[in-house]
Amino acid sequence: MIIGALISLVFLTPYLIMLVGSLKTRSEILSVPPAYFPQDGLQLGNYQSMWSTPETPLTYNLLSTIIIAVFATLLVLLVATPAAYYTARFRFPGRMVFLFLVIVTQMLQPAVLTAGLFRQMLWLDLNDTWVAMILINAAFNLSFALWIMHSFFAAIPKEIDEAAQIDGAGRLKVLFRINLPLVWPGIVTAVIFTFVSSWNEFAASLVIMSTAENQPLSVALTKFIGQYATSWQYVFGVSIVAIVPVIILFAVIEKRLIGGLTAGAVK
Repeated sequence: MIIGALISLVFLTPYLIMLVGSLKTRSEILSVPPAYFPQDGLQLGNYQSMWSTPETPLTYNLLSTIIIAVFATLLVLLVATPAAYYTARFRFPGRMVFLFLVIVTQMLQPAVLTAGLFRQMLWLDLNDTWVAMILINAAFNLSFALWIMHSFFAAIPKEIDEAAQIDGAGRLKVLFRINLPLVWPGIVTAVIFTFVSSWNEFAASLVIMSTAENQPLSVALTKFIGQYATSWQYVFGVSIVAIVPVIILFAVIEKRLIGGLTAGAVK
């Protein structure tokens, strides 16, 4: 237990530093020697004033981030679920090549394709839109979600599908009523990975989203970092705000993940 507590403390320390830093004045953060705790009282006003900075409309940035992450995750699930089921259940020409290409696409990241993505979205007249970032985030997370869900579908005996079909169930009913409850941990894994990846995406958003109101939090955060001065209290505050939705997602989905993992543990 002690070792576990120490390991947890190591991982939580950066977040604690950000939380404490967001409650300090800028001079306290930059003081030498450093002040580990606020000396002039808790600066709760930092969380109020950071929302009203003229160059960074954080309310719109937060809304933009939520919309992009949520709809990119939904799009990935909509495409990856039937694709993973089909590749796991049916043998078709080029199946292994297709799965290999799915893995290869994981090597490609938005950071190295930003110029091409910018030109493509400009050609599609989608530049500086939420749709562009939803499509980009979905595309770059689709391969992982497909591969993970494919592994879960492949682990389900085909006899279960055959028994359901004998009872009169069609393919869609077999997929949604029989298979999906059994691969729930895989779906949760895909949701968490896609949502967090879309929430934190930076490189493509920096190039494609030029309007301040449309930019996600990952890009808006950089505006508090200047060439000669940095508002560290706001950087820490925005970082804390950006972490909260992800924590909520984990809290909501954790019970379902554990429930899916233990659903077949007893007869």
